[in-house]
Amino acid sequence: MDNVAISSWSGGKDSCLAVFRALKDGIRIKYLLNFMSREHKRCCFHGIESSLISLQAESIGIPLVQKGVTPDMKKYEEEFKEAVNELKKEGINKMVFGDIYLLDQFSWVERVCHDLTITPIEPLWNNSPSSLVREFINSGFKSIIVSAKDDIGGKDFVGRIIDEDLVQELESRKICPCGENGEFHSFVVDGPIFKNRIEILESEPIFKEGFWKHWFLDIKKYRVIEKIRTGEGSPGGIPGTVPQR
Repeated sequence: MDNVAISSWSGGKDSCLAVFRALKDGIRIKYLLNFMSREHKRCCFHGIESSLISLQAESIGIPLVQKGVTPDMKKYEEEFKEAVNELKKEGINKMVFGDIYLLDQFSWVERVCHDLTITPIEPLWNNSPSSLVREFINSGFKSIIVSAKDDIGGKDFVGRIIDEDLVQELESRKICPCGENGEFHSFVVDGPIFKNRIEILESEPIFKEGFWKHWFLDIKKYRVIEKIRTGEGSPGGIPGTVPQR
């Protein structure tokens, strides 16, 4: 299983682009591994509820493995190793990550993967954030801001689509356009690896104080829209929709 891997998965643009690049390099992603708060049943940092992350994985077509972690993250490394070791039993010895330039995070991945005797794959490492986010956009992915520090954009910032206008705005303000320092987090709703796309129908920005003051987008209503694929359906056919919640 030399070309089979699992991927660290947040549901955001960086982990998604890392998977996209890995797939293009011939690596088969067997599982997406996602960590969520046991208390809130939401994805760590991004704040996306677990059921929506599951729906996203279904829309992509890669099985999702979700593991709960303690709210204060103090046992995160231990819980991370437990989850990866369980998946390693299937003979998987590689794991894909979406790190870009934070050396502390890269070093943590290297150390933990060494402990786990699993090979880390970092498709985005040391690439220009501006180039990466534009590659993401130009490849046809669509993502929205679902969490942001209060001093980055406030209430009106969450819910925005990551597009060229937003990238230029961030660059002009000297903010990393990938949000690598935790300035903001995103949720991918469509792209070339998606079999179906997700449409957000109703959401509400909510202010929170946790590790830092931030806004997150509480996604209340959404639906899945089937994408017409080559050789399927009739020309000009209307995609089917599956209402959610």
